[in-house]
Amino acid sequence: MIKSKINVTLDKMRSYSSVFSSTYFSRLLQYDDYTFIDIKIVRYDLSKIGKSIKTYYDYIRYIYNQLRKHYRNEYIYKNTFINELLIDTYGIKDTVAINEFRVGNSIADIVLFNGTSKAFEIKTELDSDKRLSGQLADYNKVFKECYIITHETLIDKYLKADESIGIIELVENPISLKMREVRPAKENHEIDSETIIRSIRTIEYKNIIKQYYGDLPEMNSFNMFNICRELMKKIPVEQLNTLFIEQLKKRKSNTTIMNSFYKEIRQIGLAMNIDYKTYQQLLGKLNKPIRIKHHVLSVS
Repeated sequence: MIKSKINVTLDKMRSYSSVFSSTYFSRLLQYDDYTFIDIKIVRYDLSKIGKSIKTYYDYIRYIYNQLRKHYRNEYIYKNTFINELLIDTYGIKDTVAINEFRVGNSIADIVLFNGTSKAFEIKTELDSDKRLSGQLADYNKVFKECYIITHETLIDKYLKADESIGIIELVENPISLKMREVRPAKENHEIDSETIIRSIRTIEYKNIIKQYYGDLPEMNSFNMFNICRELMKKIPVEQLNTLFIEQLKKRKSNTTIMNSFYKEIRQIGLAMNIDYKTYQQLLGKLNKPIRIKHHVLSVS
């Protein structure tokens, strides 16, 4: 009986977690499609509507708090990172934050570019650490500082990782989650030009070559990558790193307005890279009273 109840709760939390999807929020913005929220309401929480929960934002806040307490998935970790560290510690004024940045065979969960470059790998209580050594090896080829973010109960396990890797813990408080740096990352002075050129956009690596050499050599679409790759290999590491950070800081980013977003959906805002106008549109939709359509009731 107890095991059955645990399974039901786990299934519900997994279902709740699917709400925080960029795809679903894009459909809400484009088509006024509330189905992804309505289905959860009908399935689990119809009795709560009109009481403590009146608007769609009320419901988003409710399920976010349920996940915070019972199912701390990657979304909860990323959102807490934005609330606790990005906004309050690292600062958003001169920072570009990017959600999911591909490096080699890995994808860093969040990366930051300001005066330096930082990569963050999240390992929740639900995650395996099987691929961790390969992920960190990839990140160290590009980023000056690399961090693991994990739950406070797993700190001892991850402190055994390469001591150059910084460790950040997620701390549970009765009504909130906090993040705290346990071990600072040691600065990495070796970066790999091959990994960099394969991790950035064409315009970005062309700009690096142009800035360092003063101009671009004669090339065409067929030999451009190989020519730039060979030229990039010859740029001294520190200068290449500076040029790399400068280019990434030029990317279109909504990091500077992140603190104006509702705190539960800041990670959605980062993942979608929405501007202030689009955020206001989303706000208008989320603050509407909940109205379940008949076809959703029949499906559920």
